[in-house]
Amino acid sequence: MKKLYITSLAALLLTACGNNKKNSTESIIEKGNLQELRQKRSELVTEADALTKEIELIDNAIGKLDDNQKLALITTFTAKDSIFDHYLELQADVQTKENIVLNAEYAGTLQKVYVTEGQKVSKGQTLAKIDDGGLSQQLAQLEIQANLAKTTYERQENLWNQKIGSEIQYLQAKSNYEAQAKAVAQLQSQIAKTYVKAPFSGTIDDVITDQGSAVAPGTQLIRIVNLSNMYLEAEVPEKYVGSVKKGTDVNVNIPVLNEVFTTKINQASDYINPGNRSFKILINITNKKGTIKPNLTSKISIKDYTNPKVIAVPLSIVSENAEGEQYVYITEKQENNLVAKKVIVKTGKTQGDLVEILEGIKDGDQIVKEGARSVKDGQKVSIIK
Repeated sequence: MKKLYITSLAALLLTACGNNKKNSTESIIEKGNLQELRQKRSELVTEADALTKEIELIDNAIGKLDDNQKLALITTFTAKDSIFDHYLELQADVQTKENIVLNAEYAGTLQKVYVTEGQKVSKGQTLAKIDDGGLSQQLAQLEIQANLAKTTYERQENLWNQKIGSEIQYLQAKSNYEAQAKAVAQLQSQIAKTYVKAPFSGTIDDVITDQGSAVAPGTQLIRIVNLSNMYLEAEVPEKYVGSVKKGTDVNVNIPVLNEVFTTKINQASDYINPGNRSFKILINITNKKGTIKPNLTSKISIKDYTNPKVIAVPLSIVSENAEGEQYVYITEKQENNLVAKKVIVKTGKTQGDLVEILEGIKDGDQIVKEGARSVKDGQKVSIIK
């Protein structure tokens, strides 16, 4: 009976204390006094911290005495030296070296357009003709005069070689012939400007000016494109000028065509653009299927760094302490137990989800993977098989 009374009294006291504490907190809240609220909060935080420390002490004591405690479950992988490549990822635009608009070089009427959009043409093929305004007739007359001058000159030269006739007659015939020949050549050059010819083999992309239209020098007539001579152009930040150069490996991805391939940089500019502190690179690409078009966007990855012997680990297992030091956990044997050990590491470059470890880890170390964020230094662990 006495034992029951003491137990009931203790329960009553605990309930009363709890109610008093609750009532005290509620009464302070009801008062709405900011200073008292902050003071009460501070008291409760202090009490909570003290209880947490006591619980940790008890847990540690239990851990030392209880051989059947639950071990932290982890997975590990073996540190191994490997090749680590770093890639600079950029956006590049598809261009073609043969994509031009042909302009009129002579004023007149666009007399004839011989091609249509989408038509394949060969280098030197006549695409259009501008009315020459009678130059062809003038050329015919000049050619007759030039032929006569040539015949006269040849005869005078033949006589002069036989010491017949005067030297002045020979020189006059020669001068007249040369003048006529130059006049013919100049007129032929003028007439040539009335013919619009393909500067390279390709496809007619656009007929800009219709047949019968009046044109002048500089009027845009036809766009011609050759998709077999394509390249990528990209801007590279100047800090990579020492590692990105001609011959550097590059991976190319054209997302809209689902095309991925590896090639090399064909040209790296020696000029740094002062506006954006970058330099241009050119990458030649093949277009056998003809599906790659100018101005398509592509993604390129340039290998700007290689470490032939380094340990790389997932970035997700690397943590940082309050001093800014980075660390990972490895496992080691302590007596008959396997424990987690915190190791300070020095990291290098990252690529994707991997980071190179320059110092702190050696080949063969067992590095904690799953559970790396939850284990503590010195904690006993068990590896999941």
